Amino acid sequence: MKTLVKQLEVISPIDGSVVATRQLAGWDAMDQALSRAERARRAWAATPLAERARFCLAFADRLESRADELGLELSRQMGRPIRFAPRELSTAAERARTMVELAERGLADIQVDGAKEFELFIRKVPLGTVLVVPAWNYPYLIAVNSVVPALLAGNTVILKHSSQTPLCGEAFAETFAEAGLPEGALQAIHTDHATTERAVADPRVGFVAFTGSVRGGHAMVRAAADRFIGSGLELGGKDPAYVRADADLEFSVENLVDGSFFNSGQSCCGIERIYVHRSLYRDFVDRFVALTGRYQLGNPLDPKTDLGPVVKASHADFIRNEVAAAVDAGATALIDRASFENASDTGTYLAPQVLVDVDHSMSIMREETFGPVVGIMAVDDDAEAVEKMNDSPFGLTASVWTRDRDAAVAIGEQVETGTCFMNRCDYLDPGLAWVGVKDSGRGCTLSALGFDQLTRPKSFHLRR
Repeated sequence: MKTLVKQLEVISPIDGSVVATRQLAGWDAMDQALSRAERARRAWAATPLAERARFCLAFADRLESRADELGLELSRQMGRPIRFAPRELSTAAERARTMVELAERGLADIQVDGAKEFELFIRKVPLGTVLVVPAWNYPYLIAVNSVVPALLAGNTVILKHSSQTPLCGEAFAETFAEAGLPEGALQAIHTDHATTERAVADPRVGFVAFTGSVRGGHAMVRAAADRFIGSGLELGGKDPAYVRADADLEFSVENLVDGSFFNSGQSCCGIERIYVHRSLYRDFVDRFVALTGRYQLGNPLDPKTDLGPVVKASHADFIRNEVAAAVDAGATALIDRASFENASDTGTYLAPQVLVDVDHSMSIMREETFGPVVGIMAVDDDAEAVEKMNDSPFGLTASVWTRDRDAAVAIGEQVETGTCFMNRCDYLDPGLAWVGVKDSGRGCTLSALGFDQLTRPKSFHLRR
């Protein structure tokens, strides 16, 4: 019986054209990739850290040199405006360099005091092969978060990128190959969910780093249920902002509009709900709507465009339905779609939307929307703001807009979130631990602590 070969078509959200067609690997190809990684992993683990770092730095340099080329390819795959897309490549290169700088500290032996006749220390040793499954919305940055630290820690990597951005996975493999990385240390593969889940269950995989939906995270956990391996899961958010009465109003509006609508709202830590002290509420909303109206929605390959399409027509329909449900429940939509020339009731081009008269009975204030929509509510004090910020199954980041540093820290301590910002949002500093709580996932990437989940401690107890 002839085996049917599955094909992957990358459909551009720009115009529905086919960007690329690839054959999906079946289990035989995945099995071969796992075997290559298994053969390579001992030699790679024995490679000195300084040498592993050299390969990663060479990768970063080559990736940055391809920013314009890969940025254009990225725009075509997922719709980010070309005026912004190359920046992801340069940022990914810089993040890789930061992880190289942190590696010596993050992977250093831990010395333990003991009796004079003994030497005691804990060494962080690699797990083996790490399966990295990134999302499409920041395909280079998300992949760098796991791929580079995993390699630095001495693991081999199999990179299965999103079906929306498979060319980014290929670019990783090509660029590392140009950097001279040994064969088998990193492989990119295109495959389906079933084959990916079978790989998770395979004993040759030592760790899984997944970024995606909550449903996808549960699938990964189920696939590994019969194994004692770790998994890092970043599963999205419903990130809130709180504008206190003492906030710099103009600064807060400018940054929160950008935090809400950059990348068409398709950012894991993008702002999806805003709570404003009642004394500033009306002025804040008026300014927010005025600034939102200045966006240029259109073809992302036009350098004038700063708001592109969302990734798929089906996701655009989901967002439209969420807005309609909120309006039916009493919310008021403040943006007239007709004021955005390229916005449509169908397809991928959505006008940004600002909702008021919202409450937490509406899913748009509690569940992830992942689009250019934000709800704004008035609150009376810090306590009410904290209560509302915590009223969501997600907890990735939260931001407080205030002139009072101590108040920001006090509020941050109460909010159930992985990162708390003061006067900043929608940003990731690689020197800090990137973590989520609740349905935003588990595990830690970046910072010196990010190496811990990609290694296991091995104790050495030596009699002198």
